[in-house]
Amino acid sequence: MTLSGQSNRHNNPSPIWENVMDGIEQPPAEVAIAPDPAPSSATTTSPYPASRVSGRFAADRLRSLSSRYALIGVWLVMAATYAVIMPNKFLSVSTAQAIFGSQSALLFLAVAGLCTFIVGEFDLSFASVMGLSATIIPVLSTLHHVNLVLSCLIALAAALGCGLVNAFFIVKLKVPSLIVTLGSASLFLGLAELISSSTIVSISSTTFSNIALHSFLGLPLSFYYGLILCAGFAYVLTWMPIGRHIVFVGANREVARLAGINVDRVRASSYIAASLIAGLAGILLVMTVGGFDPTASSTYLLPALAAVFLGTAIVMPGQFNPMGTFLGIYFLETGILGLQLLGYTGWVQDAFYGAGLVLAVTVATIVRTRSRSA
Repeated sequence: MTLSGQSNRHNNPSPIWENVMDGIEQPPAEVAIAPDPAPSSATTTSPYPASRVSGRFAADRLRSLSSRYALIGVWLVMAATYAVIMPNKFLSVSTAQAIFGSQSALLFLAVAGLCTFIVGEFDLSFASVMGLSATIIPVLSTLHHVNLVLSCLIALAAALGCGLVNAFFIVKLKVPSLIVTLGSASLFLGLAELISSSTIVSISSTTFSNIALHSFLGLPLSFYYGLILCAGFAYVLTWMPIGRHIVFVGANREVARLAGINVDRVRASSYIAASLIAGLAGILLVMTVGGFDPTASSTYLLPALAAVFLGTAIVMPGQFNPMGTFLGIYFLETGILGLQLLGYTGWVQDAFYGAGLVLAVTVATIVRTRSRSA
């Protein structure tokens, strides 16, 4: 699988374009009026029995559902296994709250990465953008006594600037995205360390923290923020013209350009949107933990990538999609927390995320290959 998503798309016809061509109504053929046939006792029957047709339809439907939601079945089996092994630990409200209430910042970060992947681009800097935003807020608020709201706005402005830098070099100057984002990730990490003097600065504000940590129906508000973000993103991609343009560009850039879509604008907007959402992830992270270690940005990159690619095996197999990413985040967290409850600590998180990323890319490649050959 090519992460940049650029070379393979030029050689393969777009499934979206094929759907458009299939959907063009053909002119009806002329119908000759024939005389009424003579009465006959014979009746015309279909060469395929109705039971065979309905059975084939049911089999196709089952195959489609299994390909879309197989990972959810694996998730349920994994949870049931943990529940059998350690019922008192795993089957508790605190465990559910730990799974669904602690990953919101990572979910926002994964959606930030999704913004570029879905249009066929590649970004390695979004974790560093989050780290820069999460560093600016406590430094301005605690060390320089800037209002918290203003500090958050400045952090978002810095994230916007990061997105503009990436878009300028990649879209305008046509420098490969892998090189640009790899370099900008290091640049943004260095700026965060410069601003904070390589120290952890924290915030002590209950009002600020409650924006994310206030409980509703047993879960923090931050969980619902992530759900709303993914559902809103999915709505944009499915029902809005700009969303269809994004999917069209991701499917086949050249065909999208011939169809009149401003491809470069869509590409540049994806980097800007990714950085803004990464900035929101930084704000959410400060709300939940009260501060941030500027040197820890890179540790968030692998989990976010694992969730994004794992999401291609759910809901819309072979395609990047927000709801798949949403489910992928909590699938990975369930596996990691279960292993930690079993006593495996330290190494298990990196190992599980790494294995999950390899598995996710493998599954996505197989699904995409099968869909093309079908």
